Amino acid sequence: MGQHPRHPTTDRTGVILAAGFGSRLQGVSSTTFLKPLTSVGGEPLLVRAIRSLEVAGCARVVVVTGFGSGDVETQVRRLHQGPAELIFAENPRYDLKNGVSVLAAAPHVPGEFVLMMADHVVDDDVMILAGSHAPVDEGATLLVDYKLDTIFDMDDATKVLSDGDRIRAIGKQLTDFDCVDTGVFVCTRALMAALERVFAAQGDASLSDGIQALADAGRMRLLDIGGGFWQDVDTPEMLAHAESVLSARQQTARAAGI
Repeated sequence: MGQHPRHPTTDRTGVILAAGFGSRLQGVSSTTFLKPLTSVGGEPLLVRAIRSLEVAGCARVVVVTGFGSGDVETQVRRLHQGPAELIFAENPRYDLKNGVSVLAAAPHVPGEFVLMMADHVVDDDVMILAGSHAPVDEGATLLVDYKLDTIFDMDDATKVLSDGDRIRAIGKQLTDFDCVDTGVFVCTRALMAALERVFAAQGDASLSDGIQALADAGRMRLLDIGGGFWQDVDTPEMLAHAESVLSARQQTARAAGI
């Protein structure tokens, strides 16, 4: 990842979803079974995600925890050295879908927010793009990757079918798609409202449910990350791939004198 300065420049809030079990990564670390604390390139995933939101200009970051919440908060507060104010919001129903974690952050999010996953490694150029982007009124924007031949595990990816800069459909099981969800969103509180409606109707809600609801209302947009890098870290294989790419990028940057 690049060496961009980390100075909050907006009044946006960052939100990180870090509540799940992370069972597919258990055993890769000799020191922790908590996925958000798993080290990638020498830095815990959650600490890296906070730093990414600082790059995006977020002056405060809400971390939604669940499984192992106390240990996660203690360790991250100890390790975090950036300028953003940290707020921890616990989701006691972390056995439900990830949209419920977004709702757990709602009381701490007064306006626009940048949303990302604790287990996604995202390079600084992508976060700068997110930080400079404005969503449509009462809507949201999903950052997507059209470089389908670079996706490490397509079966695990959340697929998106686009129509210009709009979403036609989103979901892991799509067979007709042209880009994938990077796990980075720029949102208004309309996303919270959409998730609340889904939760009230179904007793559960995924983030994709909220995104699809906004898309159906014509208020969901897409933003292409171009050549930017991101990687979901769900399995030991994904972890190894992320570390390999990060190492190669660091070597390239050193060779260029960056």
